[in-house]
Amino acid sequence: MHESFKVLDSDIHIIEPPDLWQRYIDPTFRDRSPHGLTEDVGDLRLAHAGKPWGRVAGTDADRNRRRQGHNYALNQQRWKPFEERGWTSKVQLEAMDIEGIDVAVVYPSRGLFALTVPDMDPPLAAAMARAYNDWLHEFCQENPERLIGAGMISPFDVNDAVVEARRCVRELGFRGVFLRPNEVNGRNWHDPYYEPLWAALEEMEVPLGFHEGSGSLLRQAGEQFGGASWSAIRDCASPSSKATAAGCPSSSGAWTSTRSGWATSTPRS
Repeated sequence: MHESFKVLDSDIHIIEPPDLWQRYIDPTFRDRSPHGLTEDVGDLRLAHAGKPWGRVAGTDADRNRRRQGHNYALNQQRWKPFEERGWTSKVQLEAMDIEGIDVAVVYPSRGLFALTVPDMDPPLAAAMARAYNDWLHEFCQENPERLIGAGMISPFDVNDAVVEARRCVRELGFRGVFLRPNEVNGRNWHDPYYEPLWAALEEMEVPLGFHEGSGSLLRQAGEQFGGASWSAIRDCASPSSKATAAGCPSSSGAWTSTRSGWATSTPRS
């Protein structure tokens, strides 16, 4: 870490414990929540009742695909000590020290696939978001000045999203929340349905992060062209233009895990 300036990582990832939802979710939903697979070191897959959850999980094809490439064996050896320590917040802070990172906005790994099942029951989705956020709050307490939580909110019911966003900011001390950019229930982000969320975020003066990831069963914009950048193009324009029109000109957002070179070559009207 440098003495004259601070380094901020706006998109750092943690690896959640495989039994996060079994331990933290409202018991009413426990038998319907997924668990993390642990076949490999750093395995990020989720499953429920032996079936994939949100991405291909547990099949021979998936297993073979993940084991291709010259880095597989090296990474298994490299990551094993950290997995044995449980990928704890102490492990995260040590990694940040090695890389010279002072402060990081924390995003999930397994959690990126948690709310990617089409037609998901809204109460279950809301309960899964609450469980993840409760766990993340505990995780960040190791050093809350350096570990900045980005809360998970459900896209399946805007009222649930507003309630959880307020809890994340006002009770848990998070400085922002995130969604995946995938279209849910046939609605783009500029749909009037989401206006209560944009208004709540502006009121609290916190940003919304859009974080794409592979393997969603939800529709991905431009997936036939590569996915992530097309999602960023659409989602950058969609909520920001609507939020301004809806009287939320101070709304702010972040588009993570994607490129931004398209911004300089996009036609302007």
